[in-house]
Amino acid sequence: MLLAARNIVKAWLLVLALTGAFALVGWLLGDVQGLSIFVFCALLVAAGAYWSFDRVVLGMLGARELPLGEAPLLHSSVERLAARAGIAKPRLYLFPDGLPIAAATGRGVRSSALAVSTGCIAACTPAELEGVLAHEIAHVRLHDVQIQTAAAVAAAVTLEASRIGGWFQRGLLFVFGPVAAACVHLLVSPKREFTADRYAARLCDSPHGLADALARLEQAAELVEFEGSPATEPLFTINPFAADWPARLFDTHPPITERVRRLRELDPAWRDRIHDEAAA
Repeated sequence: MLLAARNIVKAWLLVLALTGAFALVGWLLGDVQGLSIFVFCALLVAAGAYWSFDRVVLGMLGARELPLGEAPLLHSSVERLAARAGIAKPRLYLFPDGLPIAAATGRGVRSSALAVSTGCIAACTPAELEGVLAHEIAHVRLHDVQIQTAAAVAAAVTLEASRIGGWFQRGLLFVFGPVAAACVHLLVSPKREFTADRYAARLCDSPHGLADALARLEQAAELVEFEGSPATEPLFTINPFAADWPARLFDTHPPITERVRRLRELDPAWRDRIHDEAAA
């Protein structure tokens, strides 16, 4: 759980950095009184972000909460995997997109949300869907969601700031794009995906459902265009965006072939079993 501890430390460092920046501005503007006011404002901003960023992300995806009666088997799978991971059952959301993909957001193990696309439910087999859900639940259990959500929202706001430029918007995008990407890469490590993959394999008692799902998602991403802010890239199971600028600036996922290879290595005898089953 070293990665989880690191993520918790990162979250607190974000709060301290925000508070320090506000404190500096307050000191420059009004000495001790200004510092106190700005520190108080920084803490209010941090608290507001903590309680609202997950809803901001779900709004960016256009997701709606999925009632139990509409998808009882999906809810059952999420509840079972969450229980195995030792976390509260995440709220389940559905967003309209043909690309098979999912995302996790939230405030931690006691309050989180999983959003799955309509394409994911339609295209993935039960084992693949379970693997994808387990991967996102792993991000919740490892406290990745707080950092991913904060990085994605901060980067998205930075990108949207380029719109104030009017006809000069493209020029501002070339300035704000790398700044937003630097924010994401500073907070989000690609190694988190390997760790979440391994944890998901443990939750499912097999690495192959997720490995098959990753291969399917990679093929689908080449055929289906995903609409959304490139800044949300860290939230998804794979990078759903085309490798065009500025989307490639935000790529925080390791190559899918490497992820699949590592998953298969968790069960090195799988090829022999397939060969024996085919021979029988």
